Amino acid sequence: MRNKLIAAAALALSAGAVAAAPTLAEAQTTKRVLVCPNQKKSANTGTVVGAVAGGLLGNAVASRGVKTEGTVLGAGVGAVVGHQVAKKNAQKNCYYKTVRR
Repeated sequence: MRNKLIAAAALALSAGAVAAAPTLAEAQTTKRVLVCPNQKKSANTGTVVGAVAGGLLGNAVASRGVKTEGTVLGAGVGAVVGHQVAKKNAQKNCYYKTVRR
């Protein structure tokens, strides 16, 4: 009698654990995806604005004989900085969305 009681209790506990675990099919039907609307457009705009501002600043800071080099260098650095700032700001609008396959 005691063995039957222990076996019944063990079976009941193991059945509850199996029922609570998600099956493999259920686990693969949903997926979380990071959605970032307008991220590429914003990053490209930041690159252009940064390049123009950097070029103007580089031209203003450069001495008389190297205005062209100062403009080109300033535009390059400004483009990189503008792209990174715009990309960082665009990520603030990102959110996770659950999709079903």
